Amino acid sequence: MAVISASMVAELRGKTDAPMMECKRALTEAEGDMVKAEELLRVRLGSKAGKAASRITAEGVVTCSINEGIGALLEVNCETDFVTKNDSFLALAQAAVELIAKHNPADLTALSALPYAQDGFGPTLEDVRKGLIGKIGENMSFRRFQRFASGAKLVSYLHGTRIGVVVEYEGDSVAAKDVAMHVAAMKPVALSSADVPAELVARERSVAAAKATDDAATATAAGKPVQSAEIVAKRIEGGVQKFLKEVSLLNQSFVKNDKQTVEQMLKATATSVSAFTLYVVGEGLVKKVDDFAAEVAAQVAASKQTS
Repeated sequence: MAVISASMVAELRGKTDAPMMECKRALTEAEGDMVKAEELLRVRLGSKAGKAASRITAEGVVTCSINEGIGALLEVNCETDFVTKNDSFLALAQAAVELIAKHNPADLTALSALPYAQDGFGPTLEDVRKGLIGKIGENMSFRRFQRFASGAKLVSYLHGTRIGVVVEYEGDSVAAKDVAMHVAAMKPVALSSADVPAELVARERSVAAAKATDDAATATAAGKPVQSAEIVAKRIEGGVQKFLKEVSLLNQSFVKNDKQTVEQMLKATATSVSAFTLYVVGEGLVKKVDDFAAEVAAQVAASKQTS
């Protein structure tokens, strides 16, 4: 049996950029034959798997699965919009969301451990993800998911592959589908005003107060009468209430008929919505701006360390 030295592992890692343990494993299987080991890695992981695994994934797709009252919504990220059209990537995303609906994993770690095979990779979803990173040459990751099994009726709407909505409802399916489309267009943050997160309300109240202060200073400079504290307080509260109506689903003007609110439309169709979930690809993620000179310098440094 060939002896696999640390320098051999380092040399193979420098050629393939594959993880250290994968390099050692390939060399062991190839009995120390560097060329054969490199071929094994390029088949198993591709030449870019290690480097790609550290890159930011701010593009991607949202996928959905609803079957017999059980549903799931999933965001899968990648690096570029080009990969969102790759059949293998799309197959992985759809398979993953169906696994969520079927197996109810507790978190992303549990999801990744579920049995799945694709494109010659497996036996888990995580193994397929790693394999496709090497095959496609881009990092990809499961970012977040939501499973639905409350007993309510479910309807979904996907706007292309970048926006996904699931609505939990009772009543008319057409009205519920309209609500899902409305959510995708208007992006409410909560079902009702009472459900808007406290931190958002506090932030809006702070903004309204600052605006009131600026308006008061402007009025004073112009020689206008100073408003009483009571009037200022009412203006601030009025601004907050306007904000709550704008960001809560039931209070928003319905996109198909701005003469009525979503709540009024639902009442007219004898339909009620108990919850909705909205995913927008890359929401909250910061895309990396590549520094080409720095990247070249890093590659040169890495080659010196392995030489």
